[in-house]
Amino acid sequence: MGAFHEVRLPARLAFGSTGGVERRTEIATLASGFERRSTPWALGRRRYLIGANLRSLDDMAALTAFFEARRGRLYGFRFKDFADFKSCAPGGTASAQDQALGVGDGTRTGFDLIKTYGDVARPIAKPVEGSVRVAVGGVETAAFAVDAATGRVTLATAPGVGVPVTAGFLFDTPVRFDTDRIETTLESFEAGRMAAVPLIEVRV
Repeated sequence: MGAFHEVRLPARLAFGSTGGVERRTEIATLASGFERRSTPWALGRRRYLIGANLRSLDDMAALTAFFEARRGRLYGFRFKDFADFKSCAPGGTASAQDQALGVGDGTRTGFDLIKTYGDVARPIAKPVEGSVRVAVGGVETAAFAVDAATGRVTLATAPGVGVPVTAGFLFDTPVRFDTDRIETTLESFEAGRMAAVPLIEVRV
């Protein structure tokens, strides 16, 4: 875990980005020909390439300035993954019933935001401020606080034993630059071309 800046990469600099989820699988082939497969990662890790579609010299200068402010790979930052930034389907509207955070025990008031992918629960540490909606026992409530830097929801009153707590939200993916160098090519007085700049998800 490293230093993190609570700032989002400007959306216009991310248009045309490519990316997806990376897993790590270790495969051992046995003498019988069968395979033994395992993974040291409980969660996938996201990677992206940005900047390759930028042509405006102003936009390239803005990305360079953002890169410099993060000191290259040193500091993490927020990134909006346009393919996965909601607690619901990309085309849907986030609701307070989207994701199950847990159940009450009569004393617990803190719940961490998560998003599930099948049976995999992904911690959501960077919710978009003002976007989180929470329901207790299926009834939406405003009696809660959210730490936008950690994704921790704190209810004003502890839910009763067995009472479900759910939430809906928008979120950013915490990333860092995965290079200490970016390159641009001047093609005219007003336009240029930038080599794709890699980003990688970080755990926070």
